[in-house]
Amino acid sequence: MFPTLLPFLLFAFVASITPGPTNILVLSNSARHGLKAALPIVLGACSGAAGIVWVVGSGFGQSLAHLPKVQTAMQWAGVAWLSYLSWRIFSAPAMAITANDLQKPMGLVGGASLQLVNPKTWMMALAVVSVFAGNGEERQTHVLYLALAFFVISLPCLGAWALLGAGSSRLFRSPRAMQRFNQCMALLLLGSTWLSVIV
Repeated sequence: MFPTLLPFLLFAFVASITPGPTNILVLSNSARHGLKAALPIVLGACSGAAGIVWVVGSGFGQSLAHLPKVQTAMQWAGVAWLSYLSWRIFSAPAMAITANDLQKPMGLVGGASLQLVNPKTWMMALAVVSVFAGNGEERQTHVLYLALAFFVISLPCLGAWALLGAGSSRLFRSPRAMQRFNQCMALLLLGSTWLSVIV
């Protein structure tokens, strides 16, 4: 093991449990479709985030560090997509929630691919690798440990958001209440997306 693992575990917990685009989408999907439908999203999102940590630590992150324009373009493409998703969720009519393709459960692939456009995930991965991986001979081993540890820590954190969503679904029995919930989730998603680039 390496000395920065324990501080990293704390970092991974805070990064995973605090509100962000992924957490809010897990909460929203779980409230609408139930805990069982949200579990593949959780698994996909955790796998995707751990995969990005591994990819960034395996050399792609160093390339990105030397190409700030590409990094910025990726970041703003993610912000644009998540902002569009927020608008679609916000503007969905109360009776059309299940008819809208964005309102179906995202699934495993959707949860994983969400991480590719999530600016918070890329910034977190770049920070993780630069702060915790080190530069010695065991760097690649450390990166693998970091990716696996991030997966293990983020799984129960996102699972807690899914449980919260499933528990709150009783409050949204009427179409109007569900529409208000969607609008709140859309605003939170939009806010968390933009905070990830301006903070």
